[in-house]
Amino acid sequence: MINITASQKYHKVLSAVHMVYRLVNSTFNVKELSLRLTRLLCQFIKAHSARVFILDPDKKKVVMVAIFNNKINILWEKKSEIAQISKKELRVTEGYSIFEPRLIGLPLVADDIVGAIFVKRTSSSPAFTEFDQELLAVIGEQAVTALRYLQLSGQQQQTILSSIRLIGTLLQKQGPLAFKHAPVYFSIANALAEQMHMSQKGIENLYYASVLQGAGALDIPYDVLSKKSQLTPEEFKVIRDMPSRSAELIRPVEFLKPVLPIILYHHEKYDGTGYPSGLKKEQIPLGARIMAVVDAFEAMIQGRPYRKRLSVEEAVEELKQNSGTQFDPKIVDAFCSLYKDRRFRNFLSQMRKG
Repeated sequence: MINITASQKYHKVLSAVHMVYRLVNSTFNVKELSLRLTRLLCQFIKAHSARVFILDPDKKKVVMVAIFNNKINILWEKKSEIAQISKKELRVTEGYSIFEPRLIGLPLVADDIVGAIFVKRTSSSPAFTEFDQELLAVIGEQAVTALRYLQLSGQQQQTILSSIRLIGTLLQKQGPLAFKHAPVYFSIANALAEQMHMSQKGIENLYYASVLQGAGALDIPYDVLSKKSQLTPEEFKVIRDMPSRSAELIRPVEFLKPVLPIILYHHEKYDGTGYPSGLKKEQIPLGARIMAVVDAFEAMIQGRPYRKRLSVEEAVEELKQNSGTQFDPKIVDAFCSLYKDRRFRNFLSQMRKG
């Protein structure tokens, strides 16, 4: 930038700070923030390409690289991709800076080094100025705290989820009513969610819900969970309360709040005759409507103490017969459409094996 005035510099920096602030407050994971940050860097530094390197907080090694080349975003996470990083770039992740006519690299430093940012111009473009370097530093300073927070938050989330998965493993030994899922359960739910054009965040929440929906079994007596004969009305009421028990158990975990409606309402029916609130049609969250279909299908092909086991073909027909009453017809249609795919049918067969 040539002959830029002090006033122009001030407004440019202020604009960058504002943009990064908006970026940080609308992003909820390290991957998304890194990818969006590369686009912001190209925009403000007028660079041909930008890279954001993220280090593993414990091992201090590069584990992810977000790239933007003014056309598309790319994410490197594989070892073969990470191996392409040059020694010069690695030195920046150790705390050194690069300031060349058409390449700037700065470490991202919080309490320690979180990663690094790079901007690059083509040989036919004007050389970077000291103000470009200052502007890059300002953007980096604004972003690094958010990156570190998201890293630590991600570690905390993984710890919580690991504990919950352990609970799920223990519950699998509790008996036929402990609501354990086949390993391919989420593959089927995920395929349905994609077919219904659910957002990536929605799919992530659906995954958490599928893992956590049976957490409330911890509060249910073992003799009820392990019962192989038909339940009494009182016992059925206890089982019916499980979604509420599960929701209460995970309610204090902030990042799982969006999962609660899926867990609470996946026993609602499309025609409004379900429980606990008698919701109908689109009043029921999409994730809950998807889970209702997958849960019912799994129950039909695996069998329950009070219900005979059906074949995959019979269970598909059962879904069709209850389309528009128990189930969202659009989701049943999506299921039937996927059923034509050999890979999806293979998932269903694996689910039947449990």
